[in-house]
Amino acid sequence: MTTPSQQHFTPERPLRVAVIGSGPSGVFATEALLKQAEVPVQVDVFDRLPTPYGLVRYGVAPDHLTIKSVTKGFEKTLSDPRVRFLGNVEFGTDLTYDEARAHYDALIYTVGASSDRRLGIPGEDLKGSMSATEFVAWYNGHPDAAAREMVLNATGVAVVGVGNVALDVSRILVKTVEELQGSDIAAHALTALERSPVQDVWVLGRRGPLQAKFTTKELREFGELSGADPIVKPEEIAVSEAEEAQVSDNVVRKNLEVLRDFAGRTPGGKTRRIHLRFLVSPVEILDDGQGNVSGLKVEKNRLDEQGNAVGTGEYETLPVQMVLRSVGYKGVGLPGVPFDEKRGVIPNVEGRVEGRAGEYTAGWIKRGPSGVIGTNRKDAVDTVAHLIKDAQAGTLPTASQPTRAAVDALLKSRGVDVYSFEDWQTLDAHELAQGQAQGRPRAKVVHKHEMLSHRRKEMQRAEG
Repeated sequence: MTTPSQQHFTPERPLRVAVIGSGPSGVFATEALLKQAEVPVQVDVFDRLPTPYGLVRYGVAPDHLTIKSVTKGFEKTLSDPRVRFLGNVEFGTDLTYDEARAHYDALIYTVGASSDRRLGIPGEDLKGSMSATEFVAWYNGHPDAAAREMVLNATGVAVVGVGNVALDVSRILVKTVEELQGSDIAAHALTALERSPVQDVWVLGRRGPLQAKFTTKELREFGELSGADPIVKPEEIAVSEAEEAQVSDNVVRKNLEVLRDFAGRTPGGKTRRIHLRFLVSPVEILDDGQGNVSGLKVEKNRLDEQGNAVGTGEYETLPVQMVLRSVGYKGVGLPGVPFDEKRGVIPNVEGRVEGRAGEYTAGWIKRGPSGVIGTNRKDAVDTVAHLIKDAQAGTLPTASQPTRAAVDALLKSRGVDVYSFEDWQTLDAHELAQGQAQGRPRAKVVHKHEMLSHRRKEMQRAEG
Protein backbone atom coordinates (compact mmCIF):
# COMPACT_ATOMS: atom_id res chain seq x y z
CA MET A 1 0.00 0.00 0.00
CA THR A 2 1.13 3.54 -0.72
CA THR A 3 1.31 6.33 1.80
CA PRO A 4 -1.52 8.88 1.89
CA SER A 5 0.64 11.61 0.35
CA GLN A 6 1.05 9.51 -2.80
CA GLN A 7 -2.69 9.24 -3.46
CA HIS A 8 -4.13 10.90 -6.51
CA PHE A 9 -7.08 9.27 -8.26
CA THR A 10 -7.50 9.85 -12.00
CA PRO A 11 -9.63 8.37 -14.80
CA GLU A 12 -6.65 6.15 -15.60
CA ARG A 13 -6.24 5.15 -11.94
CA PRO A 14 -9.70 5.63 -10.40
CA LEU A 15 -10.70 5.14 -6.80
CA ARG A 16 -11.36 1.40 -6.54
CA VAL A 17 -14.29 0.52 -4.25
CA ALA A 18 -15.69 -2.89 -3.31
CA VAL A 19 -19.30 -2.91 -2.13
CA ILE A 20 -20.05 -6.09 -0.19
CA GLY A 21 -23.74 -6.81 -0.63
CA SER A 22 -26.06 -5.94 -3.53
CA GLY A 23 -29.25 -5.17 -1.66
CA PRO A 24 -30.79 -1.69 -1.55
CA SER A 25 -28.03 -0.20 0.63
CA GLY A 26 -25.30 -1.59 -1.61
CA VAL A 27 -26.92 -0.26 -4.77
CA PHE A 28 -27.68 3.11 -3.18
CA ALA A 29 -24.04 3.39 -2.08
CA THR A 30 -22.93 2.54 -5.61
CA GLU A 31 -25.32 5.12 -7.04
CA ALA A 32 -23.94 7.77 -4.68
CA LEU A 33 -20.38 6.94 -5.75
CA LEU A 34 -21.36 7.38 -9.40
CA LYS A 35 -23.20 10.65 -8.83
CA GLN A 36 -20.38 12.47 -7.05
CA ALA A 37 -18.04 14.34 -9.38
CA GLU A 38 -15.04 14.96 -7.14
CA VAL A 39 -13.21 11.64 -7.55
CA PRO A 40 -13.17 9.21 -10.54
CA VAL A 41 -14.44 5.82 -9.34
CA GLN A 42 -14.64 2.18 -10.32
CA VAL A 43 -16.96 -0.04 -8.27
CA ASP A 44 -17.25 -3.82 -7.91
CA VAL A 45 -20.44 -4.97 -6.19
CA PHE A 46 -20.20 -8.44 -4.63
CA ASP A 47 -22.94 -10.79 -3.53
CA ARG A 48 -22.75 -14.38 -2.32
CA LEU A 49 -25.89 -15.17 -4.35
CA PRO A 50 -25.96 -15.13 -8.16
CA THR A 51 -28.88 -12.69 -8.10
CA PRO A 52 -28.72 -9.01 -7.03
CA TYR A 53 -31.14 -6.81 -5.06
CA GLY A 54 -31.11 -8.69 -1.75
CA LEU A 55 -34.14 -7.92 0.39
CA VAL A 56 -36.10 -6.48 -2.55
CA ARG A 57 -36.06 -9.88 -4.25
CA TYR A 58 -36.12 -12.10 -1.17
CA GLY A 59 -37.68 -10.04 1.61
CA VAL A 60 -40.40 -7.82 0.15
CA ALA A 61 -43.80 -9.51 0.18
CA PRO A 62 -44.50 -11.23 -3.17
CA ASP A 63 -47.90 -9.53 -3.43
CA HIS A 64 -46.35 -6.05 -3.03
CA LEU A 65 -45.01 -5.77 -6.55
CA THR A 66 -45.08 -1.97 -6.67
CA ILE A 67 -42.38 -1.84 -3.98
CA LYS A 68 -40.18 -4.00 -6.19
CA SER A 69 -40.34 -1.44 -9.01
CA VAL A 70 -37.34 0.22 -7.32
CA THR A 71 -35.21 -2.34 -9.18
CA LYS A 72 -35.64 -0.33 -12.39
CA GLY A 73 -33.38 2.31 -10.87
CA PHE A 74 -31.09 -0.38 -9.49
CA GLU A 75 -30.66 -1.81 -12.97
CA LYS A 76 -29.51 1.55 -14.30
CA THR A 77 -26.89 1.80 -11.56
CA LEU A 78 -25.53 -1.72 -11.99
CA SER A 79 -25.44 -1.32 -15.79
CA ASP A 80 -23.08 1.67 -15.59
CA PRO A 81 -19.71 0.85 -17.23
CA ARG A 82 -17.93 2.02 -14.08
CA VAL A 83 -19.68 -0.74 -12.14
CA ARG A 84 -19.43 -4.51 -12.15
CA PHE A 85 -21.72 -6.98 -10.38
CA LEU A 86 -19.88 -10.09 -9.22
CA GLY A 87 -22.49 -12.53 -8.02
CA ASN A 88 -21.94 -15.98 -6.53
CA VAL A 89 -18.83 -14.68 -4.73
CA GLU A 90 -18.65 -15.21 -0.98
CA PHE A 91 -16.74 -12.61 1.01
CA GLY A 92 -14.38 -14.30 3.44
CA THR A 93 -13.84 -17.45 1.35
CA ASP A 94 -13.92 -16.72 -2.40
CA LEU A 95 -12.53 -13.26 -1.63
CA THR A 96 -10.86 -12.92 1.77
CA TYR A 97 -10.68 -9.72 3.77
CA ASP A 98 -6.92 -9.35 3.15
CA GLU A 99 -7.40 -9.90 -0.58
CA ALA A 100 -10.16 -7.30 -0.72
CA ARG A 101 -7.88 -4.81 1.01
CA ALA A 102 -5.13 -5.51 -1.52
CA HIS A 103 -7.41 -5.02 -4.54
CA TYR A 104 -9.52 -2.04 -3.42
CA ASP A 105 -8.84 1.40 -1.96
CA ALA A 106 -12.07 1.30 0.03
CA LEU A 107 -14.61 -1.30 1.16
CA ILE A 108 -18.29 -0.63 1.94
CA TYR A 109 -20.11 -3.35 3.89
CA THR A 110 -23.85 -3.41 3.10
CA VAL A 111 -24.87 -6.95 4.03
CA GLY A 112 -28.03 -6.07 5.93
CA ALA A 113 -29.35 -8.09 8.90
CA SER A 114 -29.85 -11.69 7.82
CA SER A 115 -30.47 -13.32 11.20
CA ASP A 116 -33.34 -12.92 13.64
CA ARG A 117 -33.96 -12.42 17.33
CA ARG A 118 -35.35 -15.21 19.47
CA LEU A 119 -38.22 -15.18 21.94
CA GLY A 120 -36.27 -16.93 24.67
CA ILE A 121 -39.18 -19.11 25.83
CA PRO A 122 -39.55 -22.88 26.33
CA GLY A 123 -40.46 -24.85 23.21
CA GLU A 124 -38.92 -22.41 20.75
CA ASP A 125 -37.03 -25.18 18.95
CA LEU A 126 -40.01 -27.50 18.46
CA LYS A 127 -40.91 -28.56 14.94
CA GLY A 128 -43.34 -25.97 13.60
CA SER A 129 -41.63 -23.09 15.43
CA MET A 130 -39.38 -20.89 13.34
CA SER A 131 -38.55 -17.30 12.52
CA ALA A 132 -40.65 -15.29 10.12
CA THR A 133 -37.33 -14.61 8.36
CA GLU A 134 -37.07 -18.30 7.44
CA PHE A 135 -40.68 -18.45 6.32
CA VAL A 136 -40.34 -15.32 4.17
CA ALA A 137 -37.18 -16.72 2.56
CA TRP A 138 -39.01 -19.97 1.81
CA TYR A 139 -42.02 -18.42 0.07
CA ASN A 140 -39.88 -15.85 -1.74
CA GLY A 141 -37.64 -18.54 -3.21
CA HIS A 142 -34.35 -17.67 -1.48
CA PRO A 143 -31.76 -20.30 -2.50
CA ASP A 144 -30.91 -20.95 1.17
CA ALA A 145 -34.51 -21.84 1.97
CA ALA A 146 -36.12 -23.05 -1.26
CA ALA A 147 -35.20 -26.69 -0.67
CA ARG A 148 -36.58 -26.68 2.86
CA GLU A 149 -39.44 -29.07 3.48
CA MET A 150 -42.16 -26.80 4.80
CA VAL A 151 -45.03 -28.88 6.16
CA LEU A 152 -48.04 -26.57 6.29
CA ASN A 153 -50.46 -28.83 8.13
CA ALA A 154 -51.47 -26.32 10.83
CA THR A 155 -55.04 -25.13 11.20
CA GLY A 156 -53.86 -22.45 13.63
CA VAL A 157 -50.75 -20.26 13.35
CA ALA A 158 -49.38 -17.69 15.79
CA VAL A 159 -47.26 -14.85 14.45
CA VAL A 160 -45.42 -13.10 17.27
CA GLY A 161 -44.76 -9.45 16.50
CA VAL A 162 -46.62 -6.43 15.15
CA GLY A 163 -44.34 -5.05 12.46
CA ASN A 164 -44.89 -5.14 8.70
CA VAL A 165 -43.10 -8.50 8.34
CA ALA A 166 -45.54 -10.06 10.81
CA LEU A 167 -48.44 -8.70 8.78
CA ASP A 168 -46.86 -9.90 5.53
CA VAL A 169 -46.50 -13.53 6.61
CA SER A 170 -49.99 -13.52 8.15
CA ARG A 171 -51.52 -12.14 4.97
CA ILE A 172 -49.73 -14.69 2.78
CA LEU A 173 -50.99 -17.53 5.03
CA VAL A 174 -54.66 -16.57 4.60
CA LYS A 175 -54.77 -15.34 1.02
CA THR A 176 -56.52 -17.51 -1.55
CA VAL A 177 -54.59 -19.10 -4.39
CA GLU A 178 -56.41 -16.77 -6.77
CA GLU A 179 -55.10 -13.76 -4.84
CA LEU A 180 -51.56 -15.17 -4.73
CA GLN A 181 -51.61 -16.01 -8.43
CA GLY A 182 -51.01 -12.35 -9.18
CA SER A 183 -47.84 -12.28 -7.07
CA ASP A 184 -44.31 -13.50 -7.74
CA ILE A 185 -44.41 -16.00 -4.87
CA ALA A 186 -42.23 -19.07 -5.50
CA ALA A 187 -44.05 -21.94 -7.23
CA HIS A 188 -43.27 -24.46 -4.48
CA ALA A 189 -44.80 -22.13 -1.89
CA LEU A 190 -47.90 -21.50 -3.99
CA THR A 191 -48.48 -25.24 -4.23
CA ALA A 192 -47.99 -25.77 -0.49
CA LEU A 193 -50.24 -22.84 0.44
CA GLU A 194 -52.97 -24.12 -1.87
CA ARG A 195 -53.07 -27.33 0.19
CA SER A 196 -52.72 -25.58 3.56
CA PRO A 197 -55.59 -26.21 6.01
CA VAL A 198 -54.93 -23.01 7.98
CA GLN A 199 -58.08 -21.39 9.33
CA ASP A 200 -56.93 -19.03 12.07
CA VAL A 201 -53.87 -16.79 12.32
CA TRP A 202 -53.15 -14.88 15.53
CA VAL A 203 -50.93 -11.79 15.24
CA LEU A 204 -49.62 -11.04 18.73
CA GLY A 205 -48.35 -7.77 20.19
CA ARG A 206 -47.09 -7.57 23.78
CA ARG A 207 -48.09 -3.91 24.05
CA GLY A 208 -51.08 -1.92 22.82
CA PRO A 209 -52.11 -0.60 19.39
CA LEU A 210 -50.31 2.72 19.94
CA GLN A 211 -46.97 0.90 20.18
CA ALA A 212 -47.42 -1.33 17.12
CA LYS A 213 -44.81 -0.87 14.37
CA PHE A 214 -46.82 -1.76 11.26
CA THR A 215 -47.99 0.81 8.73
CA THR A 216 -51.58 1.61 7.84
CA LYS A 217 -51.45 0.33 4.26
CA GLU A 218 -50.39 -3.14 5.40
CA LEU A 219 -52.98 -3.18 8.19
CA ARG A 220 -55.82 -2.04 5.94
CA GLU A 221 -55.16 -4.94 3.56
CA PHE A 222 -56.60 -7.34 6.13
CA GLY A 223 -60.00 -5.78 5.59
CA GLU A 224 -59.82 -6.39 1.84
CA LEU A 225 -59.06 -10.12 1.77
CA SER A 226 -61.51 -12.28 -0.17
CA GLY A 227 -61.20 -15.34 2.06
CA ALA A 228 -60.44 -14.06 5.57
CA ASP A 229 -62.11 -11.86 8.19
CA PRO A 230 -60.11 -9.56 10.51
CA ILE A 231 -60.99 -10.09 14.18
CA VAL A 232 -60.14 -7.49 16.85
CA LYS A 233 -61.15 -7.50 20.53
CA PRO A 234 -62.40 -4.00 21.46
CA GLU A 235 -60.98 -4.25 24.99
CA GLU A 236 -57.47 -4.89 23.64
CA ILE A 237 -57.41 -1.69 21.60
CA ALA A 238 -59.07 0.50 24.21
CA VAL A 239 -57.21 3.80 24.51
CA SER A 240 -58.12 6.63 26.86
CA GLU A 241 -58.86 10.10 25.54
CA ALA A 242 -55.76 11.40 27.29
CA GLU A 243 -53.54 8.75 25.67
CA GLU A 244 -55.01 9.39 22.25
CA ALA A 245 -54.57 13.14 22.63
CA GLN A 246 -50.83 12.62 23.12
CA VAL A 247 -50.42 10.71 19.85
CA SER A 248 -48.50 12.86 17.37
CA ASP A 249 -47.72 10.18 14.80
CA ASN A 250 -50.33 10.26 12.03
CA VAL A 251 -49.66 6.61 11.11
CA VAL A 252 -50.50 5.51 14.66
CA ARG A 253 -53.71 7.53 14.55
CA LYS A 254 -54.75 5.95 11.26
CA ASN A 255 -53.87 2.48 12.55
CA LEU A 256 -56.17 3.01 15.50
CA GLU A 257 -58.99 4.05 13.17
CA VAL A 258 -58.57 0.88 11.09
CA LEU A 259 -58.43 -1.35 14.17
CA ARG A 260 -61.60 0.25 15.54
CA ASP A 261 -63.28 -0.38 12.20
CA PHE A 262 -62.25 -4.05 12.36
CA ALA A 263 -63.46 -4.34 15.97
CA GLY A 264 -66.87 -2.98 14.97
CA ARG A 265 -67.37 -5.38 12.07
CA THR A 266 -69.50 -8.48 12.13
CA PRO A 267 -67.41 -11.35 10.70
CA GLY A 268 -68.57 -12.25 7.21
CA GLY A 269 -68.32 -16.01 7.71
CA LYS A 270 -65.22 -16.39 5.56
CA THR A 271 -63.27 -19.63 5.85
CA ARG A 272 -60.24 -17.97 7.46
CA ARG A 273 -59.71 -15.44 10.22
CA ILE A 274 -56.91 -13.04 11.19
CA HIS A 275 -56.97 -12.32 14.93
CA LEU A 276 -55.11 -9.08 15.71
CA ARG A 277 -54.28 -9.37 19.40
CA PHE A 278 -52.65 -6.84 21.72
CA LEU A 279 -51.38 -6.86 25.30
CA VAL A 280 -50.35 -10.52 25.18
CA SER A 281 -46.90 -12.11 25.51
CA PRO A 282 -45.92 -15.66 24.56
CA VAL A 283 -44.54 -17.56 27.55
CA GLU A 284 -44.34 -21.16 26.31
CA ILE A 285 -44.71 -23.11 23.08
CA LEU A 286 -46.40 -26.39 23.95
CA ASP A 287 -45.16 -29.82 22.88
CA ASP A 288 -47.51 -32.53 21.60
CA GLY A 289 -45.18 -35.16 23.06
CA GLN A 290 -43.54 -35.90 19.72
CA GLY A 291 -41.58 -32.70 19.30
CA ASN A 292 -44.27 -30.76 17.44
CA VAL A 293 -46.00 -27.50 18.34
CA SER A 294 -49.42 -28.15 19.89
CA GLY A 295 -50.28 -24.74 21.28
CA LEU A 296 -48.98 -21.37 22.47
CA LYS A 297 -49.43 -20.21 26.05
CA VAL A 298 -49.69 -16.43 26.33
CA GLU A 299 -49.92 -14.10 29.29
CA LYS A 300 -52.18 -11.08 29.22
CA ASN A 301 -50.46 -7.77 29.89
CA ARG A 302 -51.16 -4.26 31.04
CA LEU A 303 -49.08 -1.15 30.36
CA ASP A 304 -47.34 0.62 33.23
CA GLU A 305 -46.87 4.39 33.42
CA GLN A 306 -43.77 4.20 31.20
CA GLY A 307 -45.65 2.24 28.53
CA ASN A 308 -43.92 -1.08 29.29
CA ALA A 309 -45.79 -4.38 29.15
CA VAL A 310 -46.33 -5.94 32.58
CA GLY A 311 -47.74 -9.46 32.98
CA THR A 312 -51.03 -9.81 34.84
CA GLY A 313 -50.73 -13.49 35.75
CA GLU A 314 -53.73 -14.30 33.55
CA TYR A 315 -53.00 -16.90 30.88
CA GLU A 316 -54.57 -18.24 27.71
CA THR A 317 -53.62 -21.07 25.36
CA LEU A 318 -54.01 -20.57 21.62
CA PRO A 319 -54.78 -23.70 19.55
CA VAL A 320 -51.89 -23.43 17.10
CA GLN A 321 -49.55 -25.95 15.48
CA MET A 322 -47.17 -23.38 14.06
CA VAL A 323 -45.41 -20.37 15.61
CA LEU A 324 -43.57 -17.74 13.59
CA ARG A 325 -41.51 -15.22 15.52
CA SER A 326 -41.15 -11.76 14.01
CA VAL A 327 -39.53 -9.79 16.80
CA GLY A 328 -36.64 -8.22 14.93
CA TYR A 329 -33.77 -8.87 12.54
CA LYS A 330 -30.16 -9.13 13.63
CA GLY A 331 -26.94 -8.60 11.72
CA VAL A 332 -24.29 -11.30 11.23
CA GLY A 333 -20.56 -10.58 11.31
CA LEU A 334 -18.22 -10.87 8.33
CA PRO A 335 -14.84 -12.66 8.45
CA GLY A 336 -12.06 -10.22 9.33
CA VAL A 337 -14.45 -7.32 10.00
CA PRO A 338 -15.16 -5.85 13.47
CA PHE A 339 -18.60 -6.73 14.80
CA ASP A 340 -20.73 -5.71 17.78
CA GLU A 341 -22.42 -8.96 18.81
CA LYS A 342 -24.80 -7.27 21.22
CA ARG A 343 -26.16 -4.72 18.76
CA GLY A 344 -25.73 -6.89 15.68
CA VAL A 345 -23.94 -4.15 13.71
CA ILE A 346 -20.47 -3.28 12.45
CA PRO A 347 -19.16 -0.67 14.95
CA ASN A 348 -18.89 2.63 13.12
CA VAL A 349 -18.98 6.38 13.43
CA GLU A 350 -21.31 7.85 10.81
CA GLY A 351 -20.48 4.97 8.47
CA ARG A 352 -16.72 4.87 9.03
CA VAL A 353 -15.79 1.50 10.53
CA GLU A 354 -14.13 2.08 13.88
CA GLY A 355 -10.37 1.65 13.77
CA ARG A 356 -10.31 0.75 10.06
CA ALA A 357 -9.20 3.40 7.59
CA GLY A 358 -10.77 2.89 4.17
CA GLU A 359 -13.63 0.73 5.47
CA TYR A 360 -17.23 1.86 5.61
CA THR A 361 -20.71 0.50 6.18
CA ALA A 362 -24.28 1.40 5.25
CA GLY A 363 -27.80 0.13 5.85
CA TRP A 364 -29.00 -2.22 8.57
CA ILE A 365 -25.53 -3.60 9.28
CA LYS A 366 -24.53 0.01 10.02
CA ARG A 367 -27.43 1.25 12.15
CA GLY A 368 -29.58 -1.81 13.00
CA PRO A 369 -32.80 -3.08 11.39
CA SER A 370 -34.90 0.07 11.18
CA GLY A 371 -36.57 2.03 8.41
CA VAL A 372 -37.80 1.08 4.97
CA ILE A 373 -36.02 0.69 1.63
CA GLY A 374 -35.98 4.42 0.99
CA THR A 375 -34.40 5.09 4.39
CA ASN A 376 -31.28 3.33 3.17
CA ARG A 377 -30.70 5.81 0.36
CA LYS A 378 -29.85 8.77 2.63
CA ASP A 379 -27.92 6.44 4.90
CA ALA A 380 -25.76 5.26 1.98
CA VAL A 381 -25.32 8.79 0.63
CA ASP A 382 -24.06 9.94 4.03
CA THR A 383 -21.54 7.10 4.21
CA VAL A 384 -20.26 7.74 0.69
CA ALA A 385 -19.82 11.45 1.46
CA HIS A 386 -17.38 10.48 4.21
CA LEU A 387 -15.57 8.07 1.89
CA ILE A 388 -15.09 10.74 -0.78
CA LYS A 389 -13.94 13.25 1.83
CA ASP A 390 -11.33 10.73 3.00
CA ALA A 391 -10.23 10.05 -0.57
CA GLN A 392 -9.75 13.77 -1.18
CA ALA A 393 -7.82 14.10 2.07
CA GLY A 394 -5.52 11.25 1.04
CA THR A 395 -6.22 9.08 4.09
CA LEU A 396 -7.17 5.85 2.31
CA PRO A 397 -4.74 2.90 2.42
CA THR A 398 -4.31 2.61 -1.34
CA ALA A 399 -4.70 -0.83 -2.93
CA SER A 400 -1.55 -2.61 -4.12
CA GLN A 401 -3.34 -4.52 -6.94
CA PRO A 402 -5.92 -1.98 -8.15
CA THR A 403 -7.21 -3.60 -11.35
CA ARG A 404 -10.26 -5.54 -12.46
CA ALA A 405 -7.97 -8.04 -14.17
CA ALA A 406 -6.24 -8.85 -10.87
CA VAL A 407 -9.58 -9.59 -9.18
CA ASP A 408 -10.71 -11.72 -12.12
CA ALA A 409 -7.48 -13.72 -12.06
CA LEU A 410 -7.80 -14.34 -8.33
CA LEU A 411 -11.39 -15.58 -8.57
CA LYS A 412 -10.59 -17.70 -11.62
CA SER A 413 -7.69 -19.34 -9.79
CA ARG A 414 -10.17 -20.39 -7.09
CA GLY A 415 -12.65 -21.80 -9.58
CA VAL A 416 -15.32 -19.28 -8.58
CA ASP A 417 -18.22 -19.30 -11.04
CA VAL A 418 -18.81 -15.55 -11.11
CA TYR A 419 -22.33 -14.47 -12.10
CA SER A 420 -22.27 -11.16 -13.97
CA PHE A 421 -25.01 -8.55 -14.22
CA GLU A 422 -25.53 -9.60 -17.85
CA ASP A 423 -26.10 -13.17 -16.59
CA TRP A 424 -28.69 -11.83 -14.17
CA GLN A 425 -30.45 -9.85 -16.90
CA THR A 426 -30.73 -13.01 -18.99
CA LEU A 427 -32.18 -14.90 -16.00
CA ASP A 428 -34.51 -12.00 -15.25
CA ALA A 429 -35.88 -12.06 -18.81
CA HIS A 430 -36.34 -15.83 -18.53
CA GLU A 431 -38.28 -15.55 -15.26
CA LEU A 432 -40.53 -12.84 -16.68
CA ALA A 433 -41.23 -14.88 -19.82
CA GLN A 434 -41.99 -18.02 -17.82
CA GLY A 435 -44.28 -16.03 -15.56
CA GLN A 436 -46.14 -14.53 -18.50
CA ALA A 437 -46.69 -18.02 -19.91
CA GLN A 438 -48.27 -19.02 -16.57
CA GLY A 439 -50.36 -15.88 -16.24
CA ARG A 440 -48.16 -14.60 -13.43
CA PRO A 441 -45.79 -11.60 -13.15
CA ARG A 442 -42.71 -13.80 -12.69
CA ALA A 443 -41.74 -17.45 -12.24
CA LYS A 444 -38.64 -17.44 -10.05
CA VAL A 445 -35.71 -19.76 -10.48
CA VAL A 446 -35.06 -20.57 -6.84
CA HIS A 447 -32.08 -22.93 -6.70
CA LYS A 448 -28.52 -21.71 -7.20
CA HIS A 449 -27.54 -24.72 -9.32
CA GLU A 450 -30.48 -24.01 -11.64
CA MET A 451 -29.39 -20.37 -12.01
CA LEU A 452 -25.89 -21.48 -12.98
CA SER A 453 -27.24 -24.22 -15.24
CA HIS A 454 -29.50 -21.74 -17.04
CA ARG A 455 -26.50 -19.49 -17.67
CA ARG A 456 -24.51 -22.41 -19.16
CA LYS A 457 -27.39 -23.32 -21.47
CA GLU A 458 -27.68 -19.72 -22.63
CA MET A 459 -23.95 -19.58 -23.33
CA GLN A 460 -24.11 -22.82 -25.33
CA ARG A 461 -27.07 -21.48 -27.29
CA ALA A 462 -25.21 -18.26 -28.08
CA GLU A 463 -22.24 -20.25 -29.31
CA GLY A 464 -24.54 -22.04 -31.73
